[in-house]
Amino acid sequence: MNDYKVKIHHEVLDWKRKLLRKSSYFNRISRSVQTKVNQYIPEKAHMVMTSAIKNMVEAILKGSNYITKKNQANEFQTLAEKDAKVVEKLAIYRKTAMLEGAGTGAGGFLLGLADFPLLLSIKIKFLFEMASVYGFDTNKYEERIFILQIFHLAFSSEKKRNEIIDTIENWESEKKKLVQMDWREFQQEYRDYIDLIKMFQLVPGVGAMVGAYANYRFLDHLGETAMNCYRLRLLTAAP
Repeated sequence: MNDYKVKIHHEVLDWKRKLLRKSSYFNRISRSVQTKVNQYIPEKAHMVMTSAIKNMVEAILKGSNYITKKNQANEFQTLAEKDAKVVEKLAIYRKTAMLEGAGTGAGGFLLGLADFPLLLSIKIKFLFEMASVYGFDTNKYEERIFILQIFHLAFSSEKKRNEIIDTIENWESEKKKLVQMDWREFQQEYRDYIDLIKMFQLVPGVGAMVGAYANYRFLDHLGETAMNCYRLRLLTAAP
């Protein structure tokens, strides 16, 4: 293992420890508040969110709508080169998400609702790009399932994170069990993660600022999660 891979190995271990540590008291209280807040979110918003997530999951599983460049493994030979390219792409997608969040957040309730499916699309396109850079073929069903596992890990509850990271660490044996995906559980976990922030994006006067900041942070968090998931997979497979 070369010096860069040793460095990344330690970074991945640190990321795992941070990911799996018990939630703080503040986070547990926030979850309780969020559950109550959900009751006040208009039913139309709930319907938009549910439909958007269901459509996104179905599109990924069918392999439609998310077209990326061919497998880029030959373009980036080393893990360091792949990581550098992913960081470059993340900066672009983060900015896109930020601008989109600011634009829809400034437009009131209806445009605020439009942000939800648009942000989902940005996130998933980014993950498909990442898979390609790291040398994985998204034409394969198992790679699209892996993308959904990454997405689920990034926006899931503490209890679920332990289960998903175990699946990712043991992907070669676990992937055979994931013939289908429970999109209902998937969408509920995602909604629980982001509902509170997204509700404030619908508030006139602060929606643009909240939308820009929230979308930037969501992409940043997703990028960190995805990068470490692919690093973990590549390091596990390395001789």
